[in-house]
Amino acid sequence: MIILYGVGAGFGLPEISPYVTKTEVQLKMAGLAYRKEHGQREQSPKGQLPFIDAGGERIADSTFIRGFLERTYGIDFDEGLDSRQRAEAWAVERMCENHLAWTGVHARWLIPENFAKGPAQFFAGAPPAVRDEVLAAVGANLRAVGVGRHSEAEIVALGVRSLAALSVLLDDRPYLMGSRPCGADATVFAILAFILTPYFDSELRTRAEGFANLVAYGDRLMAQFYPEFPWRAATKQPEAALA
Repeated sequence: MIILYGVGAGFGLPEISPYVTKTEVQLKMAGLAYRKEHGQREQSPKGQLPFIDAGGERIADSTFIRGFLERTYGIDFDEGLDSRQRAEAWAVERMCENHLAWTGVHARWLIPENFAKGPAQFFAGAPPAVRDEVLAAVGANLRAVGVGRHSEAEIVALGVRSLAALSVLLDDRPYLMGSRPCGADATVFAILAFILTPYFDSELRTRAEGFANLVAYGDRLMAQFYPEFPWRAATKQPEAALA
């Protein structure tokens, strides 16, 4: 059986890390038996989560895990898509993972109130210097990818532009590329849930809630892949209600 190592539930989400969520949803899509355990980055071949253990072989990074699953188990997460659609799905994944997600990281880690109620809990009992070191590293990573070099308003504007593009691409379809989910749906859903969780307040979340088709998409996939999880209806704050 495959063992998926992740962070675990929290912050109003069935899994704190969107990249672990991506892999877990793809495992569910494929119908593969797996067991989920709390993982430590130090145990991972690449020092990151998620990673999986499949018969003693450890594979890290959600994108490379997907490739391993497809090769090993004869799965094509993009079955039925033509070459152009596959290219578009890849491009959307890159936009979400390498751009949109970083605006969400900013909202979660660098807005002091959100950090205090969220990521700071990872360091409970640790010396303040450890917490400050990790926070500084997150800030440095944000600067390295470019997002952290902008004002908060500019970061939100960048995130909203990606959300708007995603909304247009999704249109009124049930899934990103049509009537059935593809591999990229796991990524898009994971990043949207990461931003839309009502646990954190941010301008980015408020603006994301303005895209009705994206909210409905996130709700729909949460119900499909985590049917027992009490998503936004149970934890949503009154001010987060859709306009």
